[in-house]
Amino acid sequence: MTHEPSPGRAAMLSATLPGLGQIYNERYWKVPIIYAGFGTLVYFIDFNNSNYRQWREAWIARVDGNPNTVDDFPLYSDGELERAMNFYRRNLEITYMLTAALYLLNILDASVDAHLMTFDVGEDITMGLEPMSFPSQNNMGMASHSAQFTLRIRF
Repeated sequence: MTHEPSPGRAAMLSATLPGLGQIYNERYWKVPIIYAGFGTLVYFIDFNNSNYRQWREAWIARVDGNPNTVDDFPLYSDGELERAMNFYRRNLEITYMLTAALYLLNILDASVDAHLMTFDVGEDITMGLEPMSFPSQNNMGMASHSAQFTLRIRF
């Protein structure tokens, strides 16, 4: 690593253009993963949108009350047309939310990655777990022993 990246700059670059913060952090291998995710989500947005429009037009044609309207789906009931329309509308909305989540995750990843580049992972970081036994008195005045675990973390 030739430079110490700024987490704010990495986040801003990724917000401007997804993957740019990862390039700034010199994590080039993450960029194709980000764009594969966006490409997949764009495909599903198009798929769900076209199906939603098709079923919505069929449902509107069915319930418009015009006898001259051609019914493209005569084997489906009104309820089935409405359910299909709502199914693809819901999937379209979920795909939009997943796209926004991927966009935010891209920004978060760039920022966290820049933060962790300067994180010290030295040899003096230790953790120990020690069981201990202590004598104690119960509420009847009789002696007993109690167990305790001690967790020690040293940075």
